[in-house]
Amino acid sequence: MDQSLRTLGIAPNAWRVNQAIADITRPQKTPQPVILSTETKTLRLDLAKTAIIVIDMQNDFCHPDGWLAHIGVDVTPARKPIEPLNILLPQLRAVGVPVIWLNWGNRPDLMNIHSNVLHVYNPTGDGVGLGDRLPKNGAKVLMAGSWAAAVVDELQPLPEDICVDKYRMSGFWDTALDSILRNLGITTILFTGVNADQCVMTTLCDANFLGYDCILLQDCTATTSPDYCWLATLYNVKQCFGFVSDSQAIFTALNHPEATGEDK
Repeated sequence: MDQSLRTLGIAPNAWRVNQAIADITRPQKTPQPVILSTETKTLRLDLAKTAIIVIDMQNDFCHPDGWLAHIGVDVTPARKPIEPLNILLPQLRAVGVPVIWLNWGNRPDLMNIHSNVLHVYNPTGDGVGLGDRLPKNGAKVLMAGSWAAAVVDELQPLPEDICVDKYRMSGFWDTALDSILRNLGITTILFTGVNADQCVMTTLCDANFLGYDCILLQDCTATTSPDYCWLATLYNVKQCFGFVSDSQAIFTALNHPEATGEDK
């Protein structure tokens, strides 16, 4: 009977169906438990239920010709996650952890962007704000499909990765991110990218409010804000919203599978 059933949907949230039967048991993925050290607790987590989200590692925020640099921000700190991410992401892909690129990429008509958001990026109304062209290269600021919204060249999404556009600091607001994560059976999220105290933090907070387990990887995360913003972000994540770890702890977890299990 099973041979005549066809898969309908995205595993592990898929059904198996034919003309007469709908198998809605949703078989789960094989568990991949690992032990991960964080700054506050040792975690036992399941890689089969884990995804990594890379937030806003795009030209407008990280490139010297992008929008932040245009308005006078030193983007050097925003580039710090590039090297550790290039080392970490292949190892996570190798064990089946989904890589999700969450980039700010607005609609061309800005129809879902409110005035309070526009004001943050163009407070006088006569500057270069959302949707306006950068003087250096003509790219439209944070516009989906433009150079400005593209991931920096040093970090290349692969075809199997998942790309989600966002329209606010939080990647869960008015996007498909939550639906995608639930379809994939994700319960634990590794957070990386920029800016730690803004888009990363608000996305992480919303993930926590939605019931996800949140882990901030601090060497894969950065901010162009003052140091006290970075320190406050680390404090608040550990105190209220999840855990703080780093890529080295991930490598240790991946390379020591014998350290997993309830009896260890």
